[in-house]
Amino acid sequence: MAQSPNTPNGAISVQVFVRFGLRIVVLCVFATLGSVGFGRSLAALLWFSTVLCILAAMLRRELPLGSTLTHWDEGAAYGALYCLTLTINQASGI
Repeated sequence: MAQSPNTPNGAISVQVFVRFGLRIVVLCVFATLGSVGFGRSLAALLWFSTVLCILAAMLRRELPLGSTLTHWDEGAAYGALYCLTLTINQASGI
């Protein structure tokens, strides 16, 4: 994300939160359409989103532990949700 010098850090973080929320909604909609079940579809989509966010962060040369939220942080959130989804799927026997 190209950040101009007079863009406040909070505005960038808000953009990342909004982007994350919208993507989660889209992932849930596509997971409901999956033929292998919601849990397995959601896990696959979250894994794919994790990989795409990491690739985007590397292409944009974002710092992993910067002062604002970046694709690295978004990828970490998708990765955590992926692990949670896998755990719930395994516990429920799906």
